[in-house]
Amino acid sequence: MIWKRSAVLRFYSVCGLLLQAAASKNKVKGSQGQFPLTQNVTVVEGGTAILTCRVDQNDNTSLQWSNPAQQTLYFDDKKALRDNRIELVRASWHELSISVSDVSLSDEGQYTCSLFTMPVKTSKAYLTVLGVPEKPQISGFSSPVMEGDLMQLTCKTSGSKPAADIRWFKNDKEIKDVKYLKEEDANRKTFTVSSTLDFRVDRSDDGVAVICRVDHESLNATPQVAMQVLEIHYTPSVKIIPSTPFPQEGQSLTLTCESKGKPLPEPVLWTKDGAELPDPDRMVVSGRELNILFLNKTDNGTYRCEATNTIGQSSAEYVLIVHDPNSLAGQNGPDHALIGGIVAVVVFVTLCSIFLLGRYLARHKGTYLTNEAKGAEDAPDADTAIINAEGSQVNAEEKKEYFI
Repeated sequence: MIWKRSAVLRFYSVCGLLLQAAASKNKVKGSQGQFPLTQNVTVVEGGTAILTCRVDQNDNTSLQWSNPAQQTLYFDDKKALRDNRIELVRASWHELSISVSDVSLSDEGQYTCSLFTMPVKTSKAYLTVLGVPEKPQISGFSSPVMEGDLMQLTCKTSGSKPAADIRWFKNDKEIKDVKYLKEEDANRKTFTVSSTLDFRVDRSDDGVAVICRVDHESLNATPQVAMQVLEIHYTPSVKIIPSTPFPQEGQSLTLTCESKGKPLPEPVLWTKDGAELPDPDRMVVSGRELNILFLNKTDNGTYRCEATNTIGQSSAEYVLIVHDPNSLAGQNGPDHALIGGIVAVVVFVTLCSIFLLGRYLARHKGTYLTNEAKGAEDAPDADTAIINAEGSQVNAEEKKEYFI
């Protein structure tokens, strides 16, 4: 089989030389404007590459494709290399196109299209084969993780060419502060890349999906992803919720102990003032609820709910004050004390205003009487004083008339 293959190759080579000689004798002048045109091709590993060689002006001169090892693949429409992956797409005087299916990394290299003029003219086309990265894997997670622990996750993928890019997401938010490592594979063509994510977990991370995403040009904008759902164990958190904000005598009260934790807390424990519930007949525990029937003043005190799981325990307290229904009704009506205070202030301000106004009028009246008494101050007796006072008034009137 080998000698037959060599013979075929020699045959097409001889044909090429003969055609070249014929072109040199008969068509040298017309070949000056002839030149083959090719383009570089990029294909994903396992895909199909189309190699096309065109000649705009061709006077029936043969075209040939050869591989990076300079083996002839097609000479015009005749197949020269026995490779079932290589097929003829189109053959004419102006074009020679071939396809290479199921492309592998070893097919990458420089392919040559030859136009058998004198001299022979060639054009190169580089075939780039992209290595598809393998599906990523996340390692380093050991379930469960305790709240406050430092977690280290590593995402790894192999077989990419060129090296793939790895990105991390937590709750759909990208994490930037990560480590990246790139290593060349044994075939010296592809790469293995890995990325490490470090972070300290808390209870809000429980059930969160951490995603490792691999981006590469061979994936056609559809990245490969790996996902790890976190399981975080943490101590319970406890809160007491009363059924009413103002418990009244004679009514019932329900206290709900809302506890969250992982693992789920065991049945809660209720106590009053640090001891067991004093009246089990009226104080009934149902699951996480404490129901107190027919409230009275003896129920006043501090009620405590305690929740426990395998990680730890936590508790919450509620101070119960039973109110008299009559006092609450008064509180719900108008605030008489406040109204009385406002009235007192208004009365006080009014009295102060009247007092100040009285003093002001008294002062003006005194000034008027003092001016009238002038002229009678030096009188020896009462009759003279009256006469002087009347004279003062006459003089005042005369002065007024004079000024008018």
